[in-house]
Amino acid sequence: MIESRTARSVIDHAVSLGADFVDLFVERNQVNEISTLSGEVQDIGSGIDFGIGVRLVYGTRVLYGFTNRTGAQELERIVSDLAAKDRRDPATSARSFDYRDVPDVHRARRTLARDPETENKATWLLAADRSARAASNLVAQARGSCAQREQAVEIFNSEGLHVRDTRHYVRARLTAIAADGSEQATGTATEGGLKGWEIAEAVDPEETGAEAARQALVNLSARPCPSGRLPVVIGSGFGGVIFHEACGHLLETTSVAKKASVFHDRMGDMIANPVVSAVDDGTLVREWGSINVDDEGMATERTQLIRDGRLVGFLADRIGSEQTGYPRTGSGRRQSYAFAPASRMRNTFIEPGEDRFEDMIASIGRGIYAARMGGGSVQPGTGEFNFAVTEGYFVEDGRVRYPVKAATLISTGPDVLKRISMVGNDSALATGMCGSVSGAVPVTVGQPTLKVDEILVGGNA
Repeated sequence: MIESRTARSVIDHAVSLGADFVDLFVERNQVNEISTLSGEVQDIGSGIDFGIGVRLVYGTRVLYGFTNRTGAQELERIVSDLAAKDRRDPATSARSFDYRDVPDVHRARRTLARDPETENKATWLLAADRSARAASNLVAQARGSCAQREQAVEIFNSEGLHVRDTRHYVRARLTAIAADGSEQATGTATEGGLKGWEIAEAVDPEETGAEAARQALVNLSARPCPSGRLPVVIGSGFGGVIFHEACGHLLETTSVAKKASVFHDRMGDMIANPVVSAVDDGTLVREWGSINVDDEGMATERTQLIRDGRLVGFLADRIGSEQTGYPRTGSGRRQSYAFAPASRMRNTFIEPGEDRFEDMIASIGRGIYAARMGGGSVQPGTGEFNFAVTEGYFVEDGRVRYPVKAATLISTGPDVLKRISMVGNDSALATGMCGSVSGAVPVTVGQPTLKVDEILVGGNA
């Protein structure tokens, strides 16, 4: 997307000003979005953004700037401005570029550059909309959205790296709103991945709409949730958001290097029940959080974080690795050229166990089954969290009794890890967006169904 000789000139200039390491992140980002509301298309939007991020490293000090211009003069001006306070005699020299062809294991067919397929997307969303509203006369409204993105990146650095990658993202969602008098409830079904619009060939819009309506109707009939310290069974898929938010961020060198994580000095320690093993895997084919190479140009990998309860790995980008001594894991990620990379999660999940859902429920005298989790808040550094249950049930005498509403789970990530006593064999993944110091990036969360022996449940019963 820029000429190699331009990149060479800019990097040579930065090295001449004493930078220990330099990289350029070139990005072209194309998006197409469509939204619907109760049987009508509401909005269609598209756009293209292009820019170049320039990073200079002096020791572990990072200087970062960006521009939308491709000329060497403009890029060298940014380098000079960044290095103004850190300029020194050169201590290294830049290597010649060695272009590396990256195998694409996430090939997309119906790409955005080939055809936005706006009409096909509208047809799919409206079919899901009709299905949701046909489920019951209590479903008063349905909102749909589809976003497709094509991100092409090119990375150069002073160590001779030159690599290109193209990532295709798509996500479709339908939210159903059920109402009975003054009572309202919602349900949402989402599908997405690192792929093109061929996702529509595998996902039935009628089933998507019906699932959103089912959730909304269950929640509309729900009773107030009891509160107290109770055993909780947390469902598969998006239930993994608790591990991601309350534990995963504590295992990134972004926080470990600053000793802002309670796990910063716990490598090799037992931090969870032995039934718990957890992974962050950027190699899963066509999953939402996967990448061929990270935003520093390193091939991605599968990183074991916890094995049989023991902490065995952290997620490290280049700077995080230099600061902590832990090896890089292909986890340097950023929202766009406007952000410097940082260690970030990709596809993060608890690995499957051998327990059955029926046995988990049967083991509870009085507790909660959190079938689906929603958003919440987390305290950085400690992992203290408060997450909403978007579909929950009261469990009594080993049986699921009735749906409950307004339930929240309150604890800390380190405490929950120790209280997980049963892990199921029904693993599932779910898509999400994760915000941190390098912006918002696509991530996958996941887990099998699992049982937490005791957690504080907030409710209004």
